[in-house]
Amino acid sequence: MKIAILGAGNMGLSFSKSFLKYELIKPEHLHLITRSETKISKIAEDFPKSKISTFEETQELDADLIIVAVKPQDFQHVAQNFKFTLKENQMVLSIMAGIKIEKIQKLLNHPLVVRAMPNSPTLLGMGITGYTAADGISFSQLINVERLLNSTGRSVYLENEDLLDGVTALSGSGPAYFYYIIDAMIKAGVEMGIEENLSQLFVKQTMLGAYHLINNSEKSLEELIKDVASKGGTTEAALKTFEDKNFKDILKSGILNAEKRAKELNG
Repeated sequence: MKIAILGAGNMGLSFSKSFLKYELIKPEHLHLITRSETKISKIAEDFPKSKISTFEETQELDADLIIVAVKPQDFQHVAQNFKFTLKENQMVLSIMAGIKIEKIQKLLNHPLVVRAMPNSPTLLGMGITGYTAADGISFSQLINVERLLNSTGRSVYLENEDLLDGVTALSGSGPAYFYYIIDAMIKAGVEMGIEENLSQLFVKQTMLGAYHLINNSEKSLEELIKDVASKGGTTEAALKTFEDKNFKDILKSGILNAEKRAKELNG
């Protein structure tokens, strides 16, 4: 399989590294396309055997799969300035937030489109990606795409494309929510007199341990919370403050706003 990636940014390059790591493609069958000429030498250091070019100098794409990894706000401009036309048997995989399959098909004048929403832990091969496909994509083509997506973590097929905006808000943006909460916890530790590096250690290890408990326990989240929050204790005092300040509602409201923004990106 030959793959071209339009938009050799963080996500496009992390996908490329996963494909090569698991030997799903040969380095010489990878074509990375960037808008920035200044980035070519740096990309070439990490991908010495792959083809690297700018959008302007790309006249044709010799690829079975074209991954569109540009920013959604830039997609229309990029699509209108392609100097190549897609061949009938080429497949497009979009990892742009918000842009629906129908719009991608229209702007590229091409029917074979799979739309996916990964998240940043794909950089470590620990991401999760929701994906869906246009009519006309065969089962075997979909299996090939899934193999590629699974190299970056886990993938989940969704029949209803509308759910991808929710996936974008939940897992696509989700890592930033956890970073935000962790940052607040670290700062609280510093305010209590704990050195910042120690506060970071306590919070990160707590987060890691909590994740493993969730993953390995048959208890519900409510039961796990009760296990920590004894009557009249310290955890209960913190949780009461969260409830009084409607922290859960604020968090849910933010996630719903992320979904709303994902829908707006389709224009």
